[in-house]
Amino acid sequence: MRFEVLHRTVYRYSGPVRLGPHLLRLTPRPGRVAELSHALTVTPQPVARRDETDAHGNRVTRLEFAGETRALILESRFTLRTRAGPEAPEVGPVPPLCAVAPEVAAFAAALGPPGGGPDRFLSALTEALHARIARQVRPTGAAWPAEVTLARGQGACRDLAVLFIAAAASRGIAARFVSGYQAESERPGGPRHMHAWPEALVPGLGWCGYDPTHGCAVGAGHVALAVAPDQAGTMPVEGGFIAGPVTAAMEVDLRVATAPDGAAPD
Repeated sequence: MRFEVLHRTVYRYSGPVRLGPHLLRLTPRPGRVAELSHALTVTPQPVARRDETDAHGNRVTRLEFAGETRALILESRFTLRTRAGPEAPEVGPVPPLCAVAPEVAAFAAALGPPGGGPDRFLSALTEALHARIARQVRPTGAAWPAEVTLARGQGACRDLAVLFIAAAASRGIAARFVSGYQAESERPGGPRHMHAWPEALVPGLGWCGYDPTHGCAVGAGHVALAVAPDQAGTMPVEGGFIAGPVTAAMEVDLRVATAPDGAAPD
């Protein structure tokens, strides 16, 4: 599938501020994508910029600024092609199994005995969460604890990812949090938002993505930006500013156009 993405984030300040160091995770991860073009523009112009790969294989950009500004504008624009299938086994840290609340462990145990194999359990978990947890759009804020999402029976995509990771941990399966984009709009005609889903480490297959929000395996309709043991390590923008009593406001404009290979995105 061909993706064309424009992700623009604007921070506006009520007075002059000095920007501290920033860390951006706005460049698609390698692996399932063939990048055709990518541009990351920053206003004001940073005095230093370093593009790196972190311990989890994420492509990150570090910025340093000088002087004062009343706004920070970050714009990522890229075109790429995706493919389905798991990542090849990669060198890097495997997240430790997280603590699991008893009710989450009981929910996972009810999906069947461990003897069926991890891939069968993970597929059943994806379908069960899709059926049980009502979809909620919550553009900002941290993910809820797994047991909270399970008790409420509703949650945003990041909440389902956290619940999936905990349920997998109860069966001894390592999993991690992924942030990125999806081809399908959450609300056709409405504003676009970033997406989140989990990946689990399946023996012989590597990191396999599952999308409990949509009840399916991750495939060509997903573009990953960052992976980490938890949501905090996948945030697209990290940074701050130094100033007196000023306020800050954030605006996000995300546009995603997709098309099958060989067709023009719409």
